[in-house]
Amino acid sequence: MQFTFYGHACFAVEVEGKKLLFDPFISGNEKAKSIAVDAIEADYILVSHGHEDHLADVERIAKRTGAKVVSNFEIVTYFGKKGIENGHPMNHGGSWNFDFGTVKYVNAIHSSSFPDGSYAGNPGGFIVSSKEKTFYYSGDTALTMDMKLIGEYEKLAFAVLPIGNNFTMGVKEAIIASDFIKCNKIIGIHYDTFGYIEIDHKKAIADFKARGKELILLNIGQTIEI
Repeated sequence: MQFTFYGHACFAVEVEGKKLLFDPFISGNEKAKSIAVDAIEADYILVSHGHEDHLADVERIAKRTGAKVVSNFEIVTYFGKKGIENGHPMNHGGSWNFDFGTVKYVNAIHSSSFPDGSYAGNPGGFIVSSKEKTFYYSGDTALTMDMKLIGEYEKLAFAVLPIGNNFTMGVKEAIIASDFIKCNKIIGIHYDTFGYIEIDHKKAIADFKARGKELILLNIGQTIEI
C-alpha cells in the first residue's frame, strides 16, 4: 500500500488500485510549493471537514480528475453546487462499500465551517478497510474517548493522526490516542505548516519510541510503502 504526503493534512493512499486523496490543501501551503497540484491523480477525494486548510484544492482536483468526493452531507452538497456532482454523502457511524473497500465515517472533535463562514456540518474521520489493510485517519480532532471504540472493533495496520497541538491533539495526546485505537504505527500530520503548530521532530519521534511506538514523519512529496 503506497502512502504519499503532500503537506499539512493532505495525503494519498493507493488502495486496491484506486487512488484516495485526503484533505487536499496544497496550493495555499507555502511549504508545498514543490508539489504540482495539477499532476495529482485521484479516484476519490475524502474530506474530513470544511476548513480551508483541508479542502482548498478539492474543486480544482475533482473537476480535472472526475474523482468522487466523499464527506459529510453538507460538504458533498457544497461541492455539488459548484458543479461536482460525483459525490457520496456520509454521516457519523455510517459506512459504505466502494470498489476499493469500505469507508466508515467516525467522530472527531473540532470546529468546521466553509471559507465563507457558513455551516459545514460536523467534522469527522475515516476508517478505510480493504483486502490489503485497514487504516484510520482521525481528521482534525482532540483526543476523544470514542477512539477506544475503534480499538475495540478494528484491527488497524496504521493510523494518521494530527500532532501539531494548539488546533488539534499534540504529541502527548496522539500517543494516548494510539493506545486507545490499539495501533503502534502512526503517521503524523498537521504540524509545521505555520507557527502555531511547529514541533520538535526528534523529540516527537523519541516520545513515541519511549512508549514502544513508531511515529513516521514524512517529507512533503515523499512516498513510502506501508
